[in-house]
Order: sequence, then structure tokens, then C-alpha cells
Amino acid sequence: MENLQQHIEALIFASEHGIGIAEIKQVIDAIAGHEIDEQAIRDAVADITVRYQADSHVFELKLINNGYQFLTKPGYYGTLNQLQAHRAKKKLSQAALETLAIIAYRQPITKLEIEQIRGVNCDYSIQRLLEKELIKIVGKADAVGKPILYGTSDLFMDHFGINSTADLPKLKEIVSENNTIGETSD
Repeated sequence: MENLQQHIEALIFASEHGIGIAEIKQVIDAIAGHEIDEQAIRDAVADITVRYQADSHVFELKLINNGYQFLTKPGYYGTLNQLQAHRAKKKLSQAALETLAIIAYRQPITKLEIEQIRGVNCDYSIQRLLEKELIKIVGKADAVGKPILYGTSDLFMDHFGINSTADLPKLKEIVSENNTIGETSD
């Protein structure tokens, strides 16, 4: 196929979320009118990756959560942080962050379980996280009343730059071991 790299680059650029090799292949096959060798697509993606590693580009091609995305290079994070400071309305509240962390580490989890951990009603936080598509409904529990189970979404993975929840920091890395009550005996 003529200009294969440019077609693939356009697909990755225009994709709202990461796009995988299988989806790229489906679209390219439809454009070409015949099957394109998957290895040719992989080679084209590899060439695009190398091309964007040059210092003249502010973006790089990254594989996150089994999908390719153009991301800004780390040297430009400061600039983007300034932009984000002006878009404060997109920030998550402390309550929403706590709720999101509970869901990320304990998924699948019901609203009642989240509320038992937090000790407060979580309706608003869960609704905001669903609206922002950081969490999703993953099913229903077998408990009485069949409560909804929540889990993190692909957008959560994209937003935090991880491939799976296994990439989340381990709780023992975050929580201080000196977090005790009362005196300790020797």
C-alpha cells in the first residue's frame, strides 16, 4: 500500500484513545481493499516510533494499554503543567481521588464497599468519575440486591500512563511503616 506509514500515523494521531495493531490493520485493510501483512504494519509503526524519537519532534509514539498514542516528550511536561493549571475545572476533588484510588486498588467493588472504606456517601464522586470515564460499570455482584460493581476504565490507564493495574504503586510503597498508634515495645 502506498504511503502506509502516513495512513497509520494519521490513524494514531486522530484516535481519541490508544489504537492497537489489530484495529489499525482492520482500517488499513478496508482502505487498501485487500489484506495488508500485519508485519508490514508493525514495521511501519516501528519506523514511526524511530522517526519521532528525533529531538526536532515534541511528541513520541508510545504503547500504553496495548494501544499506540502520540504523547508529549518529558522535556515539555512543564509547559503542559502550566496549561493544566489554567484548566482547573478538570481537576478531581480530594473525595473523587480517594474514591478512584479505592476503586483502582480494590476493583471490582460496590458503592457500599467504597462507602464503608471512606466512611462517607460516595454518590457524587462515583457519578463524576463515571462522567469523566475514569471508571466504568463492570458487572453486578452476587450479593442481595445485585449491587453494581465498579472498576477502572481504559481512559484511567491512559490518563495515568499505565498498562494495567499491576503497574500501580504497591500500597506498602505509599504507606509509611511508621503509621502506628500508641507505643511500640522493644
